[in-house]
Amino acid sequence: MPIHVYIAALAVVAAVGLLAHGLVGLRSPTRAVRRNLTTSGGRVTDLREIALSRPARERMVTPLMGGLARGGRQLTPDGMLERIEQRLQLSGLAGDWPVERVLAAKLLLASSFGMAALALLVSGASSAAVFLALVLAVAGFFIPDFMLDRRARGRQVRIGRELPDVIDQVTISVEAGLGFEAALARAGQAGDGPLADELGHTLQDVRLGMPRQAAFEQLLARTDVPDLRHFVVAIGQAERHGVPIAQVLRVQADELREKRRFSAEERAMKLPVKLVFPLVLCILPALFIVLVGPAAIRIAQTPLFGQ
Repeated sequence: MPIHVYIAALAVVAAVGLLAHGLVGLRSPTRAVRRNLTTSGGRVTDLREIALSRPARERMVTPLMGGLARGGRQLTPDGMLERIEQRLQLSGLAGDWPVERVLAAKLLLASSFGMAALALLVSGASSAAVFLALVLAVAGFFIPDFMLDRRARGRQVRIGRELPDVIDQVTISVEAGLGFEAALARAGQAGDGPLADELGHTLQDVRLGMPRQAAFEQLLARTDVPDLRHFVVAIGQAERHGVPIAQVLRVQADELREKRRFSAEERAMKLPVKLVFPLVLCILPALFIVLVGPAAIRIAQTPLFGQ
């Protein structure tokens, strides 16, 4: 096998290794703070010694990922950058996965598969292999987008499923005498899903001095659930017009409960239609083979007209 194929394979393996190593991120802040506190404050340290004391990942991989991120930002249109930031917000990864890390991953995967395609082309491989490598290069560029979209959709579905139960808990707590924010905090502490995390984030913004309506608008910016938006709008209108929040919560809880019941009935009605395709393509052919197969074999072995 030509040497170019081995070089391409090593490049792909090295690129995937660098990607996995770079996505781990920087060292935890706790370890960094502990290292800084243990450093002697009175001794003058050489800058070269400080640089060499850093881990190899921070000295080699992190600048490489930063360069890839800058290159990816220059090649990516502004509209696509905004969509990536929105997907990160919806998927709940905005704190762990900066936009630069996503751009570096896209560029690294695309370049690795592109180098493999170039090596196959130089080595005289078939056109089908080169075309497949190019397709993989394009796919590698969009793999992070696909992963973010899938995680964002799954997270929004979980928020929509958890919302009726959370509103029921808030309604019961408010009717029992708790304030609205205290009821939200209680419901957030009782849950462990993405909606509980978002409620905790919203309450933290309120405690830091942000107005409640502004905190709710930030909550809507981090989510994409129509029922949650309808709930926030109803709470805002109740505050502006002086309507008791307990009454609004009761109406919202009843509506969401009815909507969840209708959604379950709709999925149940769609189930027979979805079962038609596996039934026709998988079950009926096997059933026909079992029932008609022996009869067909016996007919084929029987001589015609008594011969």
